[in-house]
Amino acid sequence: MVDEQTPGPLLVGLHGAALTGAERRLLQHPLVGGVVLFARNVDTPAQLRTLTGEIHELRWPPLLITVDQEGGRVQRCLDGFTRLPPARVYGRRYDSCRKTGLASARAGGLVMATELRRVGIDLSFAPVLDLDLGLSGVIGDRAFHEDPAVVTVLAGAWIEGMRAAGMPATGKHFPGHGGVMLDSHLDLPVDQRPLSELEQRDMLPYTRLIDQGALDAVMTAHVVLPAMDRLPASLSPVWVRGVLRRQLGFRGVVVADDLGMEGAAMAGGPGQRARAALAAGADLVMLCNELDAIPEVLSGIADADEPEAAQRRLLLQQSIGAPPPADLEAEARAVLRN
Repeated sequence: MVDEQTPGPLLVGLHGAALTGAERRLLQHPLVGGVVLFARNVDTPAQLRTLTGEIHELRWPPLLITVDQEGGRVQRCLDGFTRLPPARVYGRRYDSCRKTGLASARAGGLVMATELRRVGIDLSFAPVLDLDLGLSGVIGDRAFHEDPAVVTVLAGAWIEGMRAAGMPATGKHFPGHGGVMLDSHLDLPVDQRPLSELEQRDMLPYTRLIDQGALDAVMTAHVVLPAMDRLPASLSPVWVRGVLRRQLGFRGVVVADDLGMEGAAMAGGPGQRARAALAAGADLVMLCNELDAIPEVLSGIADADEPEAAQRRLLLQQSIGAPPPADLEAEARAVLRN
């Protein structure tokens, strides 16, 4: 185990279900802060426990192990894990019965986080706070609802479940991805709506959940919103340092969405994208699939990290807890089944 400074700002993808020698060396680089797991890294719960244990043993403080485990079509861990419904299901239950909808959302967050914590995964990038406005195919049923007030309460219940299982919560994709048709994985979406509409609708879940202290991290979107800036929100100091930090008062960790996505390409190559995101105010940046470009990114961010960002990453790591007792998990599973 290497005893070093607080892990750095870069989250990296891995090639397969076991660490290679080169990956072990990479993960000991001081600018690497953790890993992002995908289906290619997951076989069984037992294999995941071995993989995460080896990653955590490499560094102190330990590296952050993350994944997207929302439910529905965005669920990386499948075999041996509960098949969670998409967020829209909780919204429909809420429309039928508010009490049932809130209980099922809380149960979903608890079951998801419990299963991941038991195999050594620290953080799932969830919940989605985007609105289901009937425009974005990449969001769609990943959103709880079209009503921002309903999204707020259902996401709050989901977060209660996550935190009961020892997992911090990440709201995404700030300030909103639901108002565009293009997929930021493949294009650079532009949302032309006025700031007043964004504040009253898409940003409302962030405003309220930040006020409640419910969000430990926020992931920014590769979406241009010209009402505030011509840069994508993920690369924009106006959105990150101005709106998210100063206007909304967010003090947690800011994560820029995957730098390999086309929505970040306007900044240049991967190293330039990472540097731009950190300059905009991100505390963590990710390179999930373009693994050959990791050396370029490490070179590009060699002097770009900030002490305040390192402290926020450390606080996020310290907020990770143990999974809950088996009886609490069993109760949540029963709620989900009903």
